[in-house]
Amino acid sequence: MTPVQLGLFRPNTPLGGDREGLPVNVTPKDLDLTSSLLAALTAFHEHMRQQGFSENTIKAFGGDLNMFCRHLGVNKAVGEVTTQDLKNFMDYLRYHRGVPCSMKSYQRRLTSLKVFFTFLYEHNILDQDLAAPIMHQPAITPLPEILSDAQVKRLLETTRALLGAVRPDARPHLLISLILTTGIKKSEAMSMRPSDIELTHPDQPFVFIRYDDPRRWHKERKLRLPTDFPETYRQYLEQYQPSERVFECTPRNLEYVLTDTARLADLEGKVTFETLRWTSAVRDAAAGMREETLRQKMGLSTITWQEAGEKIKRLAMRPI
Repeated sequence: MTPVQLGLFRPNTPLGGDREGLPVNVTPKDLDLTSSLLAALTAFHEHMRQQGFSENTIKAFGGDLNMFCRHLGVNKAVGEVTTQDLKNFMDYLRYHRGVPCSMKSYQRRLTSLKVFFTFLYEHNILDQDLAAPIMHQPAITPLPEILSDAQVKRLLETTRALLGAVRPDARPHLLISLILTTGIKKSEAMSMRPSDIELTHPDQPFVFIRYDDPRRWHKERKLRLPTDFPETYRQYLEQYQPSERVFECTPRNLEYVLTDTARLADLEGKVTFETLRWTSAVRDAAAGMREETLRQKMGLSTITWQEAGEKIKRLAMRPI
């Protein structure tokens, strides 16, 4: 049976109960303890849009909170909701709803509640964060492979050796140092244009990660490049002379660059785009980067970050 998606965030579509008197545009200033869950969720929806939440995140949170609202009743006053109500709802999802609830879905739905009730608390609608006492249950998932500090050192020694070889090749060092420093995805590396690279101040090089699709503009960000990037990039331009994209080859060819370099560094089978991306994130976390800063650097949504952030935290606690 296909779940019914209620029109929670559509002001003109009744969710159930009496909607008369509810403003089309509800803001936190309109809310108090007597306000209905429906009014609070409408205000939260507008808050998410103003804060630049992605459409996927808004839809996911909306679906989860629709279910919560329907479970408790749309006209229930926010001041009447208790932490036990939230716990009962989470138990309902896992054991009594009659629909399988994976750990990933469970964690995401709990995140939806936490973000919503944090919003109510931070806007002084509630005097406490009702979801704060409910802990995420750790899912037993394998941790991604990352490179140790010694392996990173060996890999970069290999790429630098290729820079100064009889037949020099700047691409391996440019690519690998780029991913290790910025943590960008393979698709983002493939999309980079020469105009995205900012070398006005050579001691502070940056790259702008851009998206053509307006729906992904929330992922755009400005990232610091490795300090030796300007010189490596100069050599790379002389050797490869790109015009439209920085890497004018197929994604498979870039994977071959990683494979060949890994073999030269005696790291065969250990160097992939994902491995470098995770290694970058773990090194940042171990160096003390704030979680929110790291989430934004990686271009992850708040939902995706719940699982990824936990893995990074666990990996950063290990000796690397």
